[in-house]
Amino acid sequence: MASTPSRGWWPATGRRTRSRAERQVRPKGGLVWLHVPGQASLSAMRELARRLIEEDGAAVLMTGEAAGTRIRGVVFDEAPEEGAQMVREFLDHWRPDAVVFSEGEIRPALLHECAERKLLLIMADAGDPWFLRGHESWIPGAMRRAISALTRVYAIDQAAMRAWKRAGLAPSRVVGSGRMEESSLALPCLEAEREYLANAMVTRPVWFGARVPRSEEGAVLAAQQYAMQLAHRLLLILMPEDPARASPLARELAGQGWITASRSDEEEPETETAIYIVNDLAEMGLWYRLAPVSYLGGGLSGTGLLTSPLEPAALGSAILHGPRPGGFGPQIGRLGAARAARAVASIRDLSEALGDLLAPDRTARLAQAAWGVVSDGAEVTEAVLADLRKALAGTTARSRA
Repeated sequence: MASTPSRGWWPATGRRTRSRAERQVRPKGGLVWLHVPGQASLSAMRELARRLIEEDGAAVLMTGEAAGTRIRGVVFDEAPEEGAQMVREFLDHWRPDAVVFSEGEIRPALLHECAERKLLLIMADAGDPWFLRGHESWIPGAMRRAISALTRVYAIDQAAMRAWKRAGLAPSRVVGSGRMEESSLALPCLEAEREYLANAMVTRPVWFGARVPRSEEGAVLAAQQYAMQLAHRLLLILMPEDPARASPLARELAGQGWITASRSDEEEPETETAIYIVNDLAEMGLWYRLAPVSYLGGGLSGTGLLTSPLEPAALGSAILHGPRPGGFGPQIGRLGAARAARAVASIRDLSEALGDLLAPDRTARLAQAAWGVVSDGAEVTEAVLADLRKALAGTTARSRA
């Protein structure tokens, strides 16, 4: 079959992705397409997809990095290659009512065809604009022409907002809003269990060592020992990285003279218990709620944090972490910029930071700043949803006509 001549100003690649016959059937009703070019926006786009499905009953198509994940109610496909024919085949099949790109990735052929169809085009979690790799253009004004198709850009910060304006986007179309809310921030817990343990610990200062690798256990224990000189009734809730490590660790600590209790052995923290060892990842939300301060394991001597720092932030727990963020660099960067978390680079740093945060007013300031980072993201998500709901409402009106 002969290829259709390109209508745009970009070169066709001649490459071909999945054919229309190979794709899933398009769901009925309104459909929003979310394209995720990298990990930085994956969690936020997952949350956006969840809310569109649960709150609006919309169908959601996801492409890019999201294709390897499982999200109930979402259909997946490969994003089309940058050729006019492949882009048109993709859009003819899925017929989206609105499109959300992210991170700043620019696909000229795709943007042009979406604009031709008068689709709502949003760029969320936008850093500086950049062409899809392999499609950088030498054509003067190529970036300006490509981004002119975008209806609105939600830039992650003021620097990104300025970059979009310099690239030629009309100032009225770009907002320096920050990042969207990420998924699964407020981890669940059993309220009856939280209330019972809170009553048992009500007179004690508490902190949580979350997913602490074996290489960092010594640092956490040293911090506990140091801080107990300032608050002798301090309780450490300690979750090792490996759940199977809980029982051996309890025995080792008891042998070292620590007064411990182990949740996996159905023990509870008594008045004299110094360390309460827990191992169920499903209960992370419980411990974040009970502990005013949380140390996130993996960043001090490991390869990087083992859990998202936005999870304790969403539940009011002040955050301590090592210098290696691992896969949570953007989140740590946001918290650091807001002075909403404290980085520690050594055992001494961790001990002194913990001792400092025994003061409730200092803990509250840190936790409040972290909550501000999380809540700002929720506002951005609401703004994006408001835009999308207008497009979906138009679809509903047309279907009734």
